[in-house]
Amino acid sequence: MLVITDERRVVAIASTLAQTAERAIGAPLPVRLRAWDDSEAGAADGPVAIVRSRRALRRLLWDPNELGLARAYVSGELDVEGDLAEALSRFWALARTAKPKLTLKDKAAIVRTGLKLGVFGKRPPAPAAEARLSGDEHSKDRDRAAIAHHYDLSNEFYSRVLDPQMAYSCAYFTKPDDPIEDAQRAKLDLVCTKLDLRPGDRLLDVGCGWGSLAIHAARHYGARVTGITLSAEQRAFILARLDEYGLADQVEVRLQDYRDLDDEPFDAIGTLEMGEHVGAANYPVYAATLFRMLKPRGRLLLQQMSRGATAQGGGAFIESYVAPDMNMRPVGQTVDLLEQAGLEVRDVHALREHYVWTVRAWARTLEEKWDELVDLVGEQQARVWRLYLAGGALAFEENRMGVDQILAVRPTADGASGFPATREVFL
Repeated sequence: MLVITDERRVVAIASTLAQTAERAIGAPLPVRLRAWDDSEAGAADGPVAIVRSRRALRRLLWDPNELGLARAYVSGELDVEGDLAEALSRFWALARTAKPKLTLKDKAAIVRTGLKLGVFGKRPPAPAAEARLSGDEHSKDRDRAAIAHHYDLSNEFYSRVLDPQMAYSCAYFTKPDDPIEDAQRAKLDLVCTKLDLRPGDRLLDVGCGWGSLAIHAARHYGARVTGITLSAEQRAFILARLDEYGLADQVEVRLQDYRDLDDEPFDAIGTLEMGEHVGAANYPVYAATLFRMLKPRGRLLLQQMSRGATAQGGGAFIESYVAPDMNMRPVGQTVDLLEQAGLEVRDVHALREHYVWTVRAWARTLEEKWDELVDLVGEQQARVWRLYLAGGALAFEENRMGVDQILAVRPTADGASGFPATREVFL
């Protein structure tokens, strides 16, 4: 299809789009552009952004931001040929440096182009894969719905993407090319070692996922474990695996909110990438609960992602499609909150690079099993995951996000922690 510009020249759609985009962003396009008429323009090399229909542009007109791009991509109206992560990296680099200054003339020209391309129209409905939550943020009902949106997607889906232990958190690599199952096993051993678990110790696993830590601690360290989750799918999976391993008498798993815990204090607590889901306002309650549920001298191992002070959410895409109501903060602020609750922080172990390797392993599996995963959860959900993993690996690689293991202890009344004098004992 061809369009007529204001200079009355006949040009392909891609050239018109490229010129309009470059005028809007005040810089050359960082990728090549292919329009729905198969015309191309923009960068000569690298990934190609494919605009399959006017509907993609209409989404960007209504939401000229990350959410508009995500909706167009998830719906298949916008695609990328080549390395998706490289395309995202180029656009993020542009966002950090571009300083567009649109004049009235520029804006008028953009509007004229939009009219000629038929971009203007009613707001397209959001893709079906987008989360639709209601109620007060981080109320118990809304938290259950947020967890169900992501974690109840399909146990079969997760079992094909994750390692055999079903560990859905940052692994621990001895070298970048370790098999993911070895790196996840090493992470679980690292957690259990830092917690100094002994046979018979009572371990509370807050946000237990599909039971990777609970089962590992019971099988290999003799712990008696209580795990809590808000996901019915996760609980069903764990119960079946406990029967398989003969651990039903050693591990209890509950559908329970952390705010409803009223057990006797535990010898140790592990909570792996759960703190991101509790919300900024509720984090002091979460930290106080962890303190309350530990015996004096009991150890806490908290693994949690972090972000800068000015960008504590997951971002529009993550919060709309992956983890609604997600909240992160600089690791120092999390340490402060734990200490304000009465815990003594003994060690902070940064694992940022390990998350790059973890997410890339999941992404490789996603691509290798693409067709069968689409059959399981549908094209939109598969595209959500492709975008989620590509963007996630980059966020950790470019140090826009971090992840840390924080080791803490509940002191005794006289302030003693009972920790050994040297780090080598527990690291």
